[in-house]
Amino acid sequence: MTTSSPAESLTNRQQFWRGVRGVLPILLGVFPFGMIYGALARQSGISVPAAQAMSSIVFAGSAQFITTQLVRLATPGIMIVLTIAVVNLRHALYSASIAGFVQNLPSHWKLILAYLLTDEAYAVAITNYNREGAQGNQHWFFLGAGLGLWSCWQLSTFMGIFLGTLIPPHWPLDFALPLTFIALVVPNLKDSAATTAALVGGIVAILTFSLPYRLGLIVAALAGILAGLWMEKTP
Repeated sequence: MTTSSPAESLTNRQQFWRGVRGVLPILLGVFPFGMIYGALARQSGISVPAAQAMSSIVFAGSAQFITTQLVRLATPGIMIVLTIAVVNLRHALYSASIAGFVQNLPSHWKLILAYLLTDEAYAVAITNYNREGAQGNQHWFFLGAGLGLWSCWQLSTFMGIFLGTLIPPHWPLDFALPLTFIALVVPNLKDSAATTAALVGGIVAILTFSLPYRLGLIVAALAGILAGLWMEKTP
């Protein structure tokens, strides 16, 4: 006789709202981040429709921040596209990590979840997958986390576009998002491989911070992965 875990017995709607609740702590950091983007986009001369559309279509905070900076500097369009492509290479790592959990889903589900695969949604979804596996309707949890984040990003962008100038410039709002990631990552460092990967990745990120086009992010991610794999193979 087989028994299902409590998570497997939940309905699609219940899984969806579990995902929304799972991402709520991160939204505390995402919201001011989105407001800052909205304000910077307007200061860079990007129109209101274009600034909001970028959050809806691109839906990638780092890429959007870089775009506003490059637009302000009148950078050629092809250079903006290439720079964003490099910055978003980390999403290939996210995709490889989560692919095994979604490989049996229909194509339309894969397309939707791929669109919603951001740093924050990945962190929440992969934690849930590692804890409960891919059986049943766990993808509804992923959907809830992703849509919760998407909705917050659209609203915070809108607020930043129209109210961003009211935020005192000395408020360190951009520090809220890293703090939420630290709070999310630390409890999941349960073995030497994960801890080593996090430490190496963090140290390399600091050392390579000055690299152009945010290449330090890619270098740090690869260094962390290699360090974690080395620790797993070490007796």
